This record gives sequence, C-alpha cells and structure tokens, in this order.
Amino acid sequence: MMRELAQAVARGVDVQVIVPGVLNNHPIARRASRRRYGALLRAGVSLHEYQGAMMHAKILIVDRVWSVLGSTNFDNRSFGLNDEVNLAVQGHALASRLESDFAADLARCERVTEPQWRRRPAAERVLAALGALLERHQ
Repeated sequence: MMRELAQAVARGVDVQVIVPGVLNNHPIARRASRRRYGALLRAGVSLHEYQGAMMHAKILIVDRVWSVLGSTNFDNRSFGLNDEVNLAVQGHALASRLESDFAADLARCERVTEPQWRRRPAAERVLAALGALLERHQ
C-alpha cells in the first residue's frame, strides 16, 4: 500500500491521509505505525494526525467518484488474518459527502512534517522497533 501511495504521488496525485493522533485506542500500535511515516513523507504523501478525539474511520475517496468504506485497517493483520469487510461505491453524491467530511476532519488535524517526524522521542523509536518485530510474526 505504501508503494502504491508513493507511485500515485509520483504521477501527480494529491495523496492526503488522516491518521489517528494522540487519542488512540492502542497507543503502542500508534507509535509502532509512526515508524512508517518517513517513507511516506519522503514520497510526498501528506500525513495529518487527527486531534481532539479518537479517529477510527477507514475511508478512501478516489477521483471524486469512488468511495471505499469499511473496517479494514492498513496493516498485515487486517489484510491477512482478520475477517474485515469493505464496500466500494461508485457515485459522485457519496464521494462529495465524504470529501466534505474529510475537509472538516482535516481542519482538526496537525500536519506531520518530515523534520518533526525525525525528532520523535527515543521511547517511540524503541516501541516502533518492537512493533516491527511483532508485525513479522502475524
């Protein structure tokens, strides 16, 4: 998925991603997943951490016509082990509504920059390394 997002940016696609911020139901998982931000940021993906509440939505909007909604997280466990379900809908009305919701959510985000990401705490780096080891065993 990360490679696909990077390739989309290389083709000129504006890729913006909202990820959970500090208020997350799994703080360790959040810290572990942040280790992947560097590659995405270097590729030109815009990452935004949602502030103020827990964000658990899984929504993808493509070309203002395709919408994908569901329960699948972007991790190996969801793709390979869990029983997840997504719905893909073609239509401007739903995509437009979801774009409006995305814009409202984006206003409650803090953008992540590569220099900021590089300065993340050492404890987060250690947890990320542990998360990487555990991820391989899923």
